[in-house]
Amino acid sequence: MSFELSRSAIEEVVRGVVTSRLAAGCTNCSKCSRLTSSPLVVNASARHMHLSPADLEVLFGAGHQLTPMKPLYQDGHFAAEESVTLIGPRSRLISNLRILGPCRGHSQIELAFTDAVSLGIDDVPIRLSGDIAGTPGAVVMGPKGVLQLKEGVIRAAIHVHMNTADAEFYGVAHRDIMKLRVGGAAGVIFATVHVRVDPAYKLEVHMDTDEANACGLRFTRDVQLFK
Repeated sequence: MSFELSRSAIEEVVRGVVTSRLAAGCTNCSKCSRLTSSPLVVNASARHMHLSPADLEVLFGAGHQLTPMKPLYQDGHFAAEESVTLIGPRSRLISNLRILGPCRGHSQIELAFTDAVSLGIDDVPIRLSGDIAGTPGAVVMGPKGVLQLKEGVIRAAIHVHMNTADAEFYGVAHRDIMKLRVGGAAGVIFATVHVRVDPAYKLEVHMDTDEANACGLRFTRDVQLFK
């Protein structure tokens, strides 16, 4: 007599083995120890702006420095006390747009799709951070001045930050594509998760607020990153 295990049955067996090893503090292999040392974190990234030093001075005055308000998950990154008003077509506004630090080489605004619709910009492309060539611009108003951005408004592509050890564990390299499964009542699989590798990164997936709301991210801890 022969029989064939279903894929779901095989996955259940594998999960059971991994869980039992973790519970027992397995140190027999590098992959088991990596599982316990680098938990997967998935965060929703609300609309925000990154500023170059020159544009920061236009909006907030000469010599102004960002004031950290709240640290972000990635070391050295923070939400700043400073915010601006974003002005779109037909004078539609998004006020209190938070600035994230530290400053970057180029200014950039990251919106969710519903933010872009509210602002009146219909052609905001999905891009990786820093890839702003040919993107729409906007008018940004600060307490000390007004900035006319010729480009820089994007919808940030869903991506995962990981260090070199995480990349080795998952068998991926910088700019590879992975998948993210989010379980729960509204669970989905995101099929295009861009890999960003840097030795200083901690393992974290960033998605925008539309994506997080669609999959019910706040209601589940059942997440899995895979190739």
